[in-house]
Amino acid sequence: MKSASKQRLAWAITGSGHYLKECLDIIHTLDDVDLFLSKAAAEVLQQYGYKHNVGKVYQDKTASSVPVELFYEGKYHTLVIAPATSNTIAKMVCGISDNLVTNLYAQAGKTCVPSIIFACDTAPELESDAPRNHVVKVYPRSIDLENVAKIKTYEATTVVEDMQSLNDSIQARLKASLALS
Repeated sequence: MKSASKQRLAWAITGSGHYLKECLDIIHTLDDVDLFLSKAAAEVLQQYGYKHNVGKVYQDKTASSVPVELFYEGKYHTLVIAPATSNTIAKMVCGISDNLVTNLYAQAGKTCVPSIIFACDTAPELESDAPRNHVVKVYPRSIDLENVAKIKTYEATTVVEDMQSLNDSIQARLKASLALS
């Protein structure tokens, strides 16, 4: 169901610092975006000392993920999950929706809202930001890489592996939503 008012972009953040600053930089260039924070995301933002300044911010504070009802009301044209931890990807691959972000993904799919996911674990070896300006090497497990490969096959789901692809996919969705309005 499409809302009578202008549709917005929903952006969910999970508990990873991997390209978190760059994701926030993209968010701050966008109009009409609402932010959804997992419990871990709220902690990680504080740990890294990052601020966000967007319209509405929803935090994972209810057992039934109350904010997902906004998808039923047609408030959003796109869901972005960036960065998405291996835990979040694993849950979404298995159809588990037991927190705000995984519920958003499930309900976006059920209401035909496309999702764009920036998965953290996309290569056998990565460099990632850690708190206090440290860069660490991480080595995703084979199960993490397999889950990313699986979610790439899901309907209405675009998985991106770098910031340019994330930004390009978002811009494409913004153009598509304007064409439909």
